Amino acid sequence: MNIKLSKNLKYVTVASFTLWVIAVSQVAQAEAEWVSVTMDNDTFVGNDNGYTNGIYVSWWDGPKGEEKAKPGFLARAMLWSMPGDVSSENNVVIKTIGQTMITPDDIEQDPPILPPDDLPYGGLLFYSDNFFQVHDNYADRIAVTIGVVGEYSFAEESQEFVHEVISSDEPCCWDSQLDDEIVFQFSRGRVWKTWVADSGNADLSLGADISLGTISSSVGAGFMIRYGRGLRYSYASTLLVSSRTSNPVASRNGWFVFAGTRAGYLGNQIFLDGNTFDDDDDESIDYDRETLMVTAGLAYSWKEVSFTFAINDLNANETDSDAADEYSEFGTFTIAWKLD
Repeated sequence: MNIKLSKNLKYVTVASFTLWVIAVSQVAQAEAEWVSVTMDNDTFVGNDNGYTNGIYVSWWDGPKGEEKAKPGFLARAMLWSMPGDVSSENNVVIKTIGQTMITPDDIEQDPPILPPDDLPYGGLLFYSDNFFQVHDNYADRIAVTIGVVGEYSFAEESQEFVHEVISSDEPCCWDSQLDDEIVFQFSRGRVWKTWVADSGNADLSLGADISLGTISSSVGAGFMIRYGRGLRYSYASTLLVSSRTSNPVASRNGWFVFAGTRAGYLGNQIFLDGNTFDDDDDESIDYDRETLMVTAGLAYSWKEVSFTFAINDLNANETDSDAADEYSEFGTFTIAWKLD
């Protein structure tokens, strides 16, 4: 009886979360000015393991005349961390629904090599509510994310579908994936426009961010340098690098190349540590807590469409863990377009 009740509760929880995400996405789409789709994939850097795939759909809403963008329901939980009045004319709201998946190195090996010797099979389905306040020389970001890992992330179905379409190797062992768990994260970041060339075609931004939750917890600081055209309209989008749900985007027929780095400390990461309330050390892999993220890419906008491509390494430090290295390296592509 207890098992049945547990399963029923699980189904109700997941169904409620799914319906809520669908409702939120419908509201976000109705309010949004822009939509973006971002895809992360390790095949961009010559792999098909580790951080295998991530896909994120975002709705962007900014000020409309005298009407200012207001933080979403979840993001309001972090408003206490924002300085001063949040009724800025340059507020931006980004609501994201996304899915991330990871696998071991050899997806055909049965039984699979699992932690601590390799990455687990794991998926995350989530909703993230982001609120940006943009000023002339600095911008703030707050975000609250909720999601589910395990069977109801539907990562297994997504990977099997994609691999069937492209006639790739069929993964064998998703029955060993992380256990079902509701997860969350609170995030706060700021970027400062530190230097701008006299021509306006180059700038340097410094940033800092902190996150806390069962998805991951970290603190870090770094910089990004850009060269291009129309930079003053898009510097705040550099805050998106730490969110991993989108990329820096160009706007108003602007373009830029960018490169940046972030030094930080990673307190926990559910794909590397295993389920939050599982004390079994065999479910986690060894990894360096001190991180050095490196990113480089190109952003281009034409009329009402924007494209970004970047290569990311979440930890460029030399490590003794091949599994952790596989998780950290991937390419990412974003396309954004303005709604009618």
